[in-house]
Amino acid sequence: MVPVLSEAQLKRLEEHKYSVSGVSVTERVLQVLWSWLVERLPMWVAPNLLTMAGFVINVVTSLMLICYAPTAKEEAPVWVYMSCAVGWFLYQCLDGMDGKQARRTGSSTPLGELFDHGSDAISSVFLVMATGCAMKIGEMPALQFGMLFAALVTFYSVHWDACMCGTVQVPLFPVSRRVAAIAPLIFVGLSRVCYILWTALTEDVDKDNTTTNNNNNSAAAPRAGHYSQNINKKISRVFSTGFPIFYPVSLACIIYGTSSSHLFLDHPCLYLLMFGLAIAKVSNKLIVSHITKSEMTMLDSSMFGPGVLLLRQCCGGFIFVTMDLALYCCTVCEEICDHLDIYFFNITSKPSQRRH
Repeated sequence: MVPVLSEAQLKRLEEHKYSVSGVSVTERVLQVLWSWLVERLPMWVAPNLLTMAGFVINVVTSLMLICYAPTAKEEAPVWVYMSCAVGWFLYQCLDGMDGKQARRTGSSTPLGELFDHGSDAISSVFLVMATGCAMKIGEMPALQFGMLFAALVTFYSVHWDACMCGTVQVPLFPVSRRVAAIAPLIFVGLSRVCYILWTALTEDVDKDNTTTNNNNNSAAAPRAGHYSQNINKKISRVFSTGFPIFYPVSLACIIYGTSSSHLFLDHPCLYLLMFGLAIAKVSNKLIVSHITKSEMTMLDSSMFGPGVLLLRQCCGGFIFVTMDLALYCCTVCEEICDHLDIYFFNITSKPSQRRH
Protein backbone atom coordinates (compact mmCIF):
# COMPACT_ATOMS: atom_id res chain seq x y z
CA MET A 1 0.00 0.00 0.00
CA VAL A 2 1.29 3.44 -0.95
CA PRO A 3 1.99 5.55 2.17
CA VAL A 4 -0.40 8.44 2.75
CA LEU A 5 2.01 10.52 4.84
CA SER A 6 5.52 11.41 3.73
CA GLU A 7 8.58 11.25 5.97
CA ALA A 8 8.66 15.05 6.10
CA GLN A 9 5.03 15.15 7.32
CA LEU A 10 5.72 12.54 10.00
CA LYS A 11 8.76 14.52 11.14
CA ARG A 12 6.76 17.74 11.45
CA LEU A 13 4.05 15.77 13.23
CA GLU A 14 6.42 15.23 16.16
CA GLU A 15 6.83 19.01 16.53
CA HIS A 16 3.09 19.77 16.59
CA LYS A 17 1.64 21.31 19.74
CA TYR A 18 -2.09 21.44 20.25
CA SER A 19 -3.38 25.00 20.57
CA VAL A 20 -7.00 25.86 21.32
CA SER A 21 -8.79 29.06 22.26
CA GLY A 22 -12.29 29.58 23.60
CA VAL A 23 -14.86 27.52 25.50
CA SER A 24 -18.36 26.73 24.30
CA VAL A 25 -21.46 27.39 26.39
CA THR A 26 -22.16 23.71 27.01
CA GLU A 27 -18.56 22.96 27.98
CA ARG A 28 -18.73 25.48 30.82
CA VAL A 29 -21.49 23.37 32.37
CA LEU A 30 -20.35 19.88 31.42
CA GLN A 31 -16.67 20.30 32.36
CA VAL A 32 -17.54 19.53 35.99
CA LEU A 33 -19.25 16.26 35.02
CA TRP A 34 -16.47 15.22 32.64
CA SER A 35 -13.77 15.87 35.24
CA TRP A 36 -15.69 13.84 37.82
CA LEU A 37 -16.11 10.91 35.41
CA VAL A 38 -12.47 10.93 34.31
CA GLU A 39 -11.24 10.65 37.89
CA ARG A 40 -13.11 7.33 38.15
CA LEU A 41 -11.51 5.79 35.06
CA PRO A 42 -8.67 3.27 35.45
CA MET A 43 -5.28 4.65 34.47
CA TRP A 44 -4.87 1.92 31.83
CA VAL A 45 -7.80 3.17 29.72
CA ALA A 46 -6.43 4.71 26.51
CA PRO A 47 -7.89 8.10 25.47
CA ASN A 48 -8.40 6.86 21.92
CA LEU A 49 -10.53 4.04 23.31
CA LEU A 50 -12.88 6.63 24.82
CA THR A 51 -13.02 8.50 21.50
CA MET A 52 -13.79 5.32 19.59
CA ALA A 53 -16.47 4.26 22.08
CA GLY A 54 -18.25 7.60 21.77
CA PHE A 55 -17.94 7.52 17.98
CA VAL A 56 -19.42 4.01 17.70
CA ILE A 57 -22.28 4.82 20.09
CA ASN A 58 -23.17 7.95 18.12
CA VAL A 59 -23.04 6.25 14.72
CA VAL A 60 -25.02 3.19 15.83
CA THR A 61 -27.81 5.12 17.54
CA SER A 62 -28.03 7.64 14.71
CA LEU A 63 -28.17 4.90 12.07
CA MET A 64 -31.02 3.22 13.95
CA LEU A 65 -33.10 6.36 13.64
CA ILE A 66 -32.09 6.91 10.01
CA CYS A 67 -33.08 3.32 9.16
CA TYR A 68 -36.50 3.79 10.75
CA ALA A 69 -36.97 7.12 8.96
CA PRO A 70 -35.05 6.88 5.65
CA THR A 71 -36.82 9.90 4.17
CA ALA A 72 -36.98 11.86 7.46
CA LYS A 73 -40.77 11.78 7.30
CA GLU A 74 -41.57 8.52 9.11
CA GLU A 75 -42.42 8.04 12.78
CA ALA A 76 -39.88 5.86 14.63
CA PRO A 77 -40.59 3.84 17.81
CA VAL A 78 -40.19 5.70 21.08
CA TRP A 79 -37.28 3.51 22.17
CA VAL A 80 -35.30 4.61 19.10
CA TYR A 81 -35.62 8.28 20.07
CA MET A 82 -34.64 7.43 23.64
CA SER A 83 -31.64 5.43 22.43
CA CYS A 84 -30.49 8.38 20.33
CA ALA A 85 -30.86 10.80 23.23
CA VAL A 86 -28.83 8.59 25.56
CA GLY A 87 -26.31 7.76 22.84
CA TRP A 88 -25.71 11.38 21.92
CA PHE A 89 -25.24 12.32 25.58
CA LEU A 90 -22.71 9.50 26.05
CA TYR A 91 -20.94 10.58 22.87
CA GLN A 92 -20.59 14.14 24.15
CA CYS A 93 -19.31 12.94 27.54
CA LEU A 94 -16.75 10.54 26.06
CA ASP A 95 -15.67 13.19 23.56
CA GLY A 96 -15.04 15.60 26.43
CA MET A 97 -13.28 13.00 28.59
CA ASP A 98 -10.69 11.71 26.11
CA GLY A 99 -8.48 14.80 26.27
CA LYS A 100 -8.63 14.89 30.07
CA GLN A 101 -7.68 11.20 30.23
CA ALA A 102 -4.75 11.85 27.88
CA ARG A 103 -3.39 14.62 30.11
CA ARG A 104 -4.11 12.55 33.23
CA THR A 105 -2.11 9.56 31.94
CA GLY A 106 0.56 11.62 30.17
CA SER A 107 -0.29 9.97 26.85
CA SER A 108 -1.17 13.03 24.74
CA THR A 109 -0.06 12.61 21.11
CA PRO A 110 -0.84 14.31 17.77
CA LEU A 111 -2.64 11.09 16.84
CA GLY A 112 -5.10 11.71 19.66
CA GLU A 113 -5.91 15.18 18.31
CA LEU A 114 -6.35 13.82 14.79
CA PHE A 115 -8.51 10.91 15.92
CA ASP A 116 -10.65 13.14 18.15
CA HIS A 117 -11.33 15.85 15.57
CA GLY A 118 -11.44 13.40 12.67
CA SER A 119 -14.11 11.28 14.34
CA ASP A 120 -16.04 14.47 15.14
CA ALA A 121 -16.07 15.27 11.41
CA ILE A 122 -17.75 11.93 10.70
CA SER A 123 -19.99 12.02 13.77
CA SER A 124 -21.34 15.43 12.78
CA VAL A 125 -22.75 13.93 9.57
CA PHE A 126 -24.75 11.25 11.41
CA LEU A 127 -25.74 13.58 14.24
CA VAL A 128 -27.16 16.24 11.94
CA MET A 129 -28.98 13.71 9.78
CA ALA A 130 -30.48 11.87 12.76
CA THR A 131 -31.60 15.17 14.24
CA GLY A 132 -33.39 15.95 10.98
CA CYS A 133 -35.09 12.54 11.07
CA ALA A 134 -36.23 13.13 14.65
CA MET A 135 -37.71 16.49 13.60
CA LYS A 136 -39.36 14.94 10.49
CA ILE A 137 -37.61 17.61 8.51
CA GLY A 138 -38.08 15.60 5.33
CA GLU A 139 -41.37 17.44 4.94
CA MET A 140 -39.21 20.47 4.09
CA PRO A 141 -36.53 19.14 1.67
CA ALA A 142 -34.78 22.47 1.20
CA LEU A 143 -34.32 22.86 4.96
CA GLN A 144 -33.11 19.26 5.30
CA PHE A 145 -30.58 19.85 2.53
CA GLY A 146 -29.36 23.19 3.86
CA MET A 147 -29.11 22.09 7.48
CA LEU A 148 -26.53 19.39 6.79
CA PHE A 149 -24.29 21.41 4.51
CA ALA A 150 -24.45 24.53 6.69
CA ALA A 151 -23.34 22.48 9.71
CA LEU A 152 -20.53 20.72 7.82
CA VAL A 153 -19.24 23.93 6.24
CA THR A 154 -19.20 25.56 9.67
CA PHE A 155 -17.27 22.58 11.10
CA TYR A 156 -14.83 22.71 8.18
CA SER A 157 -14.32 26.45 8.59
CA VAL A 158 -13.27 26.00 12.23
CA HIS A 159 -10.39 23.74 11.18
CA TRP A 160 -9.75 25.83 8.08
CA ASP A 161 -9.19 28.74 10.43
CA ALA A 162 -6.85 26.57 12.56
CA CYS A 163 -4.91 25.57 9.45
CA MET A 164 -4.43 29.21 8.48
CA CYS A 165 -3.77 30.66 11.96
CA GLY A 166 -2.43 27.68 13.94
CA THR A 167 -5.05 27.74 16.73
CA VAL A 168 -8.40 25.98 16.98
CA GLN A 169 -11.01 28.63 17.80
CA VAL A 170 -13.83 26.87 19.68
CA PRO A 171 -17.24 28.35 18.69
CA LEU A 172 -19.48 29.66 21.44
CA PHE A 173 -22.12 27.16 20.29
CA PRO A 174 -20.56 23.90 19.00
CA VAL A 175 -21.57 22.84 15.49
CA SER A 176 -23.26 19.63 16.60
CA ARG A 177 -25.64 21.63 18.81
CA ARG A 178 -26.61 24.24 16.22
CA VAL A 179 -28.36 21.82 13.90
CA ALA A 180 -31.82 23.27 14.56
CA ALA A 181 -30.93 26.86 13.65
CA ILE A 182 -30.35 26.99 9.91
CA ALA A 183 -30.14 30.78 9.54
CA PRO A 184 -27.54 31.26 12.32
CA LEU A 185 -25.58 28.33 10.87
CA ILE A 186 -25.39 29.90 7.42
CA PHE A 187 -24.50 33.28 8.92
CA VAL A 188 -21.79 31.81 11.15
CA GLY A 189 -20.40 29.68 8.32
CA LEU A 190 -20.14 32.59 5.88
CA SER A 191 -18.75 34.87 8.58
CA ARG A 192 -16.00 32.40 9.44
CA VAL A 193 -15.07 31.94 5.77
CA CYS A 194 -14.80 35.72 5.31
CA TYR A 195 -12.79 36.00 8.54
CA ILE A 196 -10.38 33.28 7.38
CA LEU A 197 -9.82 34.96 4.02
CA TRP A 198 -9.33 38.37 5.63
CA THR A 199 -6.93 37.06 8.28
CA ALA A 200 -4.91 35.05 5.78
CA LEU A 201 -4.49 37.96 3.39
CA THR A 202 -3.90 40.78 5.90
CA GLU A 203 -1.62 39.03 8.39
CA ASP A 204 1.47 39.72 6.31
CA VAL A 205 0.30 43.26 5.55
CA ASP A 206 0.50 44.21 9.23
CA LYS A 207 3.89 42.56 9.60
CA ASP A 208 5.17 44.25 6.47
CA ASN A 209 3.98 47.72 7.55
CA THR A 210 5.57 47.33 10.98
CA THR A 211 8.89 46.24 9.50
CA THR A 212 8.90 48.92 6.83
CA ASN A 213 8.35 51.71 9.36
CA ASN A 214 11.45 50.55 11.27
CA ASN A 215 13.68 50.41 8.19
CA ASN A 216 15.00 53.04 5.79
CA ASN A 217 13.70 53.58 2.27
CA SER A 218 16.48 51.49 0.68
CA ALA A 219 14.91 48.33 2.10
CA ALA A 220 11.46 49.10 0.71
CA ALA A 221 11.93 47.33 -2.64
CA PRO A 222 13.21 44.01 -1.19
CA ARG A 223 10.47 44.08 1.42
CA ALA A 224 7.84 44.71 -1.25
CA GLY A 225 9.04 41.67 -3.19
CA HIS A 226 9.04 39.54 -0.05
CA TYR A 227 5.55 40.73 0.84
CA SER A 228 4.25 39.91 -2.65
CA GLN A 229 5.70 36.41 -2.43
CA ASN A 230 4.11 35.79 0.96
CA ILE A 231 0.74 37.03 -0.25
CA ASN A 232 0.88 34.66 -3.23
CA LYS A 233 1.61 31.75 -0.88
CA LYS A 234 -1.27 32.76 1.37
CA ILE A 235 -3.69 32.99 -1.55
CA SER A 236 -2.50 29.63 -2.90
CA ARG A 237 -3.04 27.94 0.46
CA VAL A 238 -6.46 29.51 0.93
CA PHE A 239 -7.63 28.14 -2.41
CA SER A 240 -5.95 24.74 -2.01
CA THR A 241 -7.79 24.22 1.29
CA GLY A 242 -11.01 25.89 0.16
CA PHE A 243 -11.62 24.00 -3.08
CA PRO A 244 -12.07 20.55 -1.43
CA ILE A 245 -15.12 21.85 0.48
CA PHE A 246 -16.38 24.04 -2.37
CA TYR A 247 -16.47 21.17 -4.88
CA PRO A 248 -18.77 18.68 -3.09
CA VAL A 249 -21.09 21.41 -1.79
CA SER A 250 -21.41 22.96 -5.24
CA LEU A 251 -21.98 19.60 -6.91
CA ALA A 252 -24.61 18.67 -4.33
CA CYS A 253 -26.46 21.92 -5.00
CA ILE A 254 -26.30 21.43 -8.76
CA ILE A 255 -27.64 17.86 -8.61
CA TYR A 256 -30.30 18.90 -6.08
CA GLY A 257 -31.59 21.61 -8.36
CA THR A 258 -31.27 19.95 -11.78
CA SER A 259 -31.84 16.21 -11.27
CA SER A 260 -34.75 15.05 -13.45
CA SER A 261 -35.00 11.78 -11.51
CA HIS A 262 -35.37 13.55 -8.14
CA LEU A 263 -32.42 11.75 -6.54
CA PHE A 264 -32.53 13.81 -3.38
CA LEU A 265 -36.31 13.72 -2.98
CA ASP A 266 -36.46 9.94 -3.44
CA HIS A 267 -33.35 9.06 -1.39
CA PRO A 268 -32.59 12.05 0.87
CA CYS A 269 -30.66 10.23 3.60
CA LEU A 270 -28.54 8.21 1.19
CA TYR A 271 -27.86 11.35 -0.84
CA LEU A 272 -26.81 13.38 2.20
CA LEU A 273 -24.76 10.53 3.66
CA MET A 274 -22.74 10.29 0.49
CA PHE A 275 -21.91 13.98 0.30
CA GLY A 276 -21.53 14.23 4.08
CA LEU A 277 -18.93 11.46 4.22
CA ALA A 278 -17.09 12.98 1.26
CA ILE A 279 -16.85 16.26 3.19
CA ALA A 280 -15.78 14.31 6.30
CA LYS A 281 -12.90 12.86 4.27
CA VAL A 282 -11.58 16.26 3.15
CA SER A 283 -12.11 17.56 6.71
CA ASN A 284 -9.80 14.80 7.94
CA LYS A 285 -7.25 15.75 5.29
CA LEU A 286 -7.46 19.38 6.41
CA ILE A 287 -6.76 18.35 10.01
CA VAL A 288 -3.78 16.27 8.84
CA SER A 289 -2.51 19.27 6.88
CA HIS A 290 -2.76 21.37 10.04
CA ILE A 291 -0.94 19.03 12.42
CA THR A 292 1.78 18.13 9.88
CA LYS A 293 2.20 21.75 8.69
CA SER A 294 1.99 20.63 5.07
CA GLU A 295 0.11 21.68 1.95
CA MET A 296 -3.27 20.11 1.26
CA THR A 297 -3.86 18.83 -2.25
CA MET A 298 -6.86 20.34 -4.01
CA LEU A 299 -7.98 17.07 -5.58
CA ASP A 300 -9.02 14.00 -3.60
CA SER A 301 -10.20 10.52 -4.49
CA SER A 302 -13.47 11.10 -2.59
CA MET A 303 -14.45 13.60 -5.27
CA PHE A 304 -15.01 10.65 -7.58
CA GLY A 305 -18.03 9.61 -5.51
CA PRO A 306 -20.07 12.77 -6.18
CA GLY A 307 -19.08 12.41 -9.81
CA VAL A 308 -20.54 8.92 -9.82
CA LEU A 309 -23.78 10.36 -8.53
CA LEU A 310 -24.00 12.41 -11.69
CA LEU A 311 -24.34 9.07 -13.48
CA ARG A 312 -27.34 8.33 -11.24
CA GLN A 313 -25.54 5.64 -9.28
CA CYS A 314 -26.34 6.92 -5.83
CA CYS A 315 -25.72 3.65 -3.99
CA GLY A 316 -22.42 2.97 -5.77
CA GLY A 317 -21.16 6.47 -4.99
CA PHE A 318 -22.12 6.11 -1.31
CA ILE A 319 -20.22 2.82 -1.00
CA PHE A 320 -17.14 4.28 -2.70
CA VAL A 321 -17.06 7.36 -0.46
CA THR A 322 -17.51 5.24 2.68
CA MET A 323 -14.73 2.81 1.77
CA ASP A 324 -12.42 5.64 0.69
CA LEU A 325 -12.94 7.47 4.01
CA ALA A 326 -12.37 4.31 6.08
CA LEU A 327 -9.21 3.38 4.13
CA TYR A 328 -7.73 6.86 4.50
CA CYS A 329 -8.42 7.13 8.24
CA CYS A 330 -7.05 3.65 9.01
CA THR A 331 -3.91 4.21 6.92
CA VAL A 332 -3.11 7.57 8.51
CA CYS A 333 -3.60 6.24 12.06
CA GLU A 334 -1.46 3.17 11.33
CA GLU A 335 1.39 5.24 9.89
CA ILE A 336 1.37 7.65 12.83
CA CYS A 337 1.37 4.75 15.32
CA ASP A 338 4.34 3.14 13.55
CA HIS A 339 6.23 6.42 13.45
CA LEU A 340 5.61 7.34 17.10
CA ASP A 341 5.99 3.72 18.33
CA ILE A 342 2.66 3.75 20.13
CA TYR A 343 -0.38 1.50 20.22
CA PHE A 344 -3.71 2.91 19.12
CA PHE A 345 -5.98 1.63 21.92
CA ASN A 346 -3.31 1.11 24.57
CA ILE A 347 -1.27 3.73 26.43
CA THR A 348 1.67 1.34 26.83
CA SER A 349 4.54 2.15 24.50
CA LYS A 350 5.58 -0.61 22.13
CA PRO A 351 9.19 -1.60 21.33
CA SER A 352 10.75 0.46 18.58
CA GLN A 353 10.32 -1.01 15.12
CA ARG A 354 12.39 1.54 13.28
CA ARG A 355 15.37 0.38 11.28
CA HIS A 356 18.52 2.36 11.73
